[in-house]
Amino acid sequence: MNAPASPLRVEGLRFRWPNGTPALDNCSLELPGPGLWMLVGGNGSGKSTLLRLIAGLLEPEAGKIFCQVPPALVFQNPDHQLLLPGCGSELCFHLPKGQGPRQAPVEAALAQVGLAGFASRPIHSLSGGQKQRLAIASALISGARLLLLDEPTALLDPESQGEVLALIRQLCNNPPGESSPPLSALWVTHRLEELELCDGALRLERGRPGRWQKGPALRLELEGLPRGRATG
Repeated sequence: MNAPASPLRVEGLRFRWPNGTPALDNCSLELPGPGLWMLVGGNGSGKSTLLRLIAGLLEPEAGKIFCQVPPALVFQNPDHQLLLPGCGSELCFHLPKGQGPRQAPVEAALAQVGLAGFASRPIHSLSGGQKQRLAIASALISGARLLLLDEPTALLDPESQGEVLALIRQLCNNPPGESSPPLSALWVTHRLEELELCDGALRLERGRPGRWQKGPALRLELEGLPRGRATG
C-alpha cells in the first residue's frame, strides 16, 4: 500500500519584514504525511510567520508553497478570529458558499469539537477553551483539512490545554470520510510537554527548520539546552 501523500511542502521560502529583518531564510520542509506535527523555536525564529505564509495572509519574497488540501489558521487568542455573537451564526459564516441547508452541518461541526447543543449559545458566555474549540469548528466547517495552530493553548488553563490538544490528536487520528482526505495539523508550541502527543516535531531556528524527530526525543534535546534557549 502506498504511503499517504504529504499535505504540505514548502521550498526555499524567504520572508523579510519591512524594516529588513529576516524572518525565514531558505526555509524548506515537508509534512511526512497526515497527522499532528509540531514546530518549536525561540522568539523570532519564524514559526508564526511560516503559518501565516502557508495560510496566505503573507506573501513570500521567494520560494513556493505546495498545499495539497485547504488550510485554515487558528490563532492563539480565539477572540481575535471569532466574529459573530452566536456559536451557530459564527459557523454559518464559515460555511462554503452554495452549501445547502445549514443546521445539519453546524450541529455536526459543534458535536465534532465537543460543543453539541451550543448553536444558540452566545460566544461571550463561553470559556476560553470552549472558544478555542469553536474556532477549530469554524476551520473544519469551512472545509479545511490542514489546521495551522499558532500556540492554541497558550492562553488557556491547564485543563483546557489538555482538552484542546486531545481534541486535535483525536481529529487527526479519525479515519477520513469517503469524499474527504485525512485531517492534518501543524501546531506551533512553546510548551515542551505537548511534544509528547505529536506524530513528529522539528525545531525552527533563525528561519531554518531542523529535521523531523519524535516529539519526546526533541523535548529531551531542548530541555538540555541552556536556560532561555529552548522554545520561547
